Amino acid sequence: MRRNLHELASREYDLVIVGGGIFGICAAWDATLRGLSVAILEQTDFAHAASANCFKMIHGGIRYLQHADLVRVRQSTAERSAFLRIAPHLASPLPIFIPTYGHGTKGKAFLGAGMKVYDLLTADRNRHISDSDRRIPATRTLSRSRVLEAYPFLESEGLTGGALFHDGQIYSPARLALAFLLSATARGAQAANYAAVTRLLQSGGKVEGVAVRDTLDGSEHEVRGRVVLNTTGGWAPHLLEATASATLSPQPTFSRDASFVIRRQLPGRYAVALSGSTRDPDAIFSRSARHLFLAPWRGCTLVGVWHQVYRGDPAKARVSEADLRGFLDEINAACPQLEIRRDEVVLTQCGLVLFGENRPGAEDLSYGKRSLLVDHERAAGPKGLVTLIGVRYTTARAEADKAVRLICRKLGRTAPRCQTASIPLAGGDIRRFARFEEEALAARPAGVSADSLRALLRNHGTGYQDVLASAQSDAGLLERLPDSDTLRVEVVHAVRSEMARGLDDVVFRRTNLGTAGPPGEAALEATAALMGDELGWSEARRREELARTRTGFPAAECAE
Repeated sequence: MRRNLHELASREYDLVIVGGGIFGICAAWDATLRGLSVAILEQTDFAHAASANCFKMIHGGIRYLQHADLVRVRQSTAERSAFLRIAPHLASPLPIFIPTYGHGTKGKAFLGAGMKVYDLLTADRNRHISDSDRRIPATRTLSRSRVLEAYPFLESEGLTGGALFHDGQIYSPARLALAFLLSATARGAQAANYAAVTRLLQSGGKVEGVAVRDTLDGSEHEVRGRVVLNTTGGWAPHLLEATASATLSPQPTFSRDASFVIRRQLPGRYAVALSGSTRDPDAIFSRSARHLFLAPWRGCTLVGVWHQVYRGDPAKARVSEADLRGFLDEINAACPQLEIRRDEVVLTQCGLVLFGENRPGAEDLSYGKRSLLVDHERAAGPKGLVTLIGVRYTTARAEADKAVRLICRKLGRTAPRCQTASIPLAGGDIRRFARFEEEALAARPAGVSADSLRALLRNHGTGYQDVLASAQSDAGLLERLPDSDTLRVEVVHAVRSEMARGLDDVVFRRTNLGTAGPPGEAALEATAALMGDELGWSEARRREELARTRTGFPAAECAE
């Protein structure tokens, strides 16, 4: 995967995609498989915003039973299964436990009955998943004594037991997006990050491409395309207004979805869903308050998610110190024995997602339910322009399918059958991940620790050997970065083969270095030195990169 804007500007494409988050990248992969020529442009780095900062869960749709929305239940389950099939190195089942207090609609029997209905509705959930470790088990209930044995921090008064179900968890959302992108570029798609679209090219009421500024060297380019797909998420309305004098009607509402990471692994093997302080106003069948989740993830615990309607500049969406302390108060009120302290929080994360319509000041917020797909020609806008704004990461592949079918119609083509639910992604052609891991560990290179290789296998799957090959001329690259399991060769590979251009690209999105909190100054300095050697950075540029990357760890000193 090479970045070359001059080459991008040298031809016309069937489809130009603006926005390199998970929705745009999935569309690029889908369109490429259907025979379209594709260019995809991202103003900063791929998957840098909501895609990388999601809660890392692949939702199977169980909560949509509360809304009696069986269509969403089925769609979400299908998408969870697809991720488990096509990217077994990056997606795995996540057991989630819900404690029950009281009886009736709050009790174990009621919840268990609902879960059995879910099992029946999703009886085909494991179809074509060859890896038994990636299959979703049936739901089950747990006794009060079993719950207290496994989770001694839960409030025991009124506890009647609990229920267990499974969803999916993503090892690294940014790497999963990159797996889609690597797949697309291997099939001929052209991609560039740090390519800001400044205007749409139009003639006679038809969009014919985009004008692009390379934010790394300031050069200007024109990328021609018969159809332009806008997948910029929270930036979509701003892009339309600034480049095409177009608006979305009604204007979409966005939520700043936020969570945080603590480096304390809670007792028990399961994620735990605790009752928060707000309710779901759209639920037809509701047990109590909405759930907050504590999920084990790579030796840490993810805590979230909190939702807040956000109408400001999407580039300035942040978790403030006041926000974080409010989150801590709510989770500690839900389970006082946890006693999560402010100094345990090592990372906060947030991103903008499409949300429901809510009255000003509402506490019980309505979530977004459907993605937004707009053919601007039908909305009295320019021809050749389509906008896709997705609701959540889980649905990206399916929504890309809808968008690409629409684009094929606009191009006057019959859309071939969608194949993205069955073709393994780059690195994902693995029948049994446990066996693959065992064999790779048995043959690991001298000097590479088992922990480092395990992380490499999870991030790259079968592509891990390509990463190690980058160290053939320099065995020192197989050494670990200070105080981490990340190999120096991963940094070099990210620059040479994965279009990493900023230090934060490597720290937050190509490796495990900063995805679960600050890696330490020694690791940051060593990474900056490696990247500087590869990219010819001056000392001043290296210092700039270090300073910017440090600001990506707001948990240490959250912005007000």
